[in-house]
Amino acid sequence: MISYSKHLHQTSLQWVTFVHGAGGSSTIWYKQLKAFKEHFNVLLVDLRGHGNSKYHLKVKYDFDTITHDILEVIDFENIKKSHFVGISLGTILIRNLAEKHPHRVESMIMGGAIMKLNFRSQLLMKTGILLKSIVPYLWLYKVFAFVIMPNKNHKESRLLFVREAKKLYQKEFIRWFKLSSEINPLLRFFRAVDINIPTLYIMGEEDYLFLPTIKKIAQSHASALLVVIANCGHVVNVEKPNVFNDTVIKYLLNKPVNTTI
Repeated sequence: MISYSKHLHQTSLQWVTFVHGAGGSSTIWYKQLKAFKEHFNVLLVDLRGHGNSKYHLKVKYDFDTITHDILEVIDFENIKKSHFVGISLGTILIRNLAEKHPHRVESMIMGGAIMKLNFRSQLLMKTGILLKSIVPYLWLYKVFAFVIMPNKNHKESRLLFVREAKKLYQKEFIRWFKLSSEINPLLRFFRAVDINIPTLYIMGEEDYLFLPTIKKIAQSHASALLVVIANCGHVVNVEKPNVFNDTVIKYLLNKPVNTTI
């Protein structure tokens, strides 16, 4: 079973499960934990090969297998239903879990959501695949982090993810990288189908690679609400933690939220 930690609330029956992205770990939620513990039971998971979770070098990785890792934890903790909060690639896992087990998902909070790889990001992935055996993985990760988070105010997010990526083995990085490069068919299906589970997309206005697609999804999916944060890039929970926390907690407590902040 993957590594996880839980924080129990004295009275609340609601659970919030946090799912990080590729190359990160549950530590990226350090600016959220205190605020969310005041209202909910909190579950933080480390995806396989990340944080304190073990490597599975002889096991094939696919999104269903990694999604099952999360399901295994909530089953073990006897959590019947949870809100799920994800960032970046973690949003794909949450959406996949909701597709396979909709009765386990109360709502989806999709921070820096990835629902399409545009031409630029696909070209980046293909270049990375060609170079992955001859270029140090950390160098590749730094390049990708800079392309996704290029601005000066994105620096903290870049440094955080590069620091976490240093903890990965090169073979593990390559497996996750290859997995990320094969997601377009899955994302095409997600874009086409409104799963009818309350979904909050919370995006930075400077998330140039992924925001345009999310705007289209929010217009076509009745269950979706989009909040765009000004002067913010891809990793919204790190760059604008107070805005992120306030918006998400209000949404989970069924309070009105501002869609442009």
